[in-house]
Amino acid sequence: MPNNRKRLVGRVVSDKMEKTLVVAIDISKPHPIYKKVVRKTKKIYVHDESNAIPVGTVVRVVESKPISKLKRWVVEGVIQDVGNRVVEKVAEEAQDELQEMEVDEVDIVDEVAMVDEADDDAQDNEEDES
Repeated sequence: MPNNRKRLVGRVVSDKMEKTLVVAIDISKPHPIYKKVVRKTKKIYVHDESNAIPVGTVVRVVESKPISKLKRWVVEGVIQDVGNRVVEKVAEEAQDELQEMEVDEVDIVDEVAMVDEADDDAQDNEEDES
């Protein structure tokens, strides 16, 4: 038998409190007169008994009885876990790119030497003109 409690989907923006998350709910709806889509973000305090959901995770929250002064929502489930996995994946990709890029040290040293010689020549020309 389904209940008629409200359910929302949002992104965790803070997990600094014990057993409490701050979840940003993005709302898009057309303006009643001008019909332009207006985007609004609402932050709600959500109870997380496990205290294990990281920032950046997309969660489904469900309305509940008041738990504290500000908390009226409870985490129902994790929809998309993007916390540490994304950071690890980006770090691995960056490391792979660095390994693929092979820099020839001799070429760099030669280029630096040519730039130094050009600077020396320019300074000599300025001294000759003076």
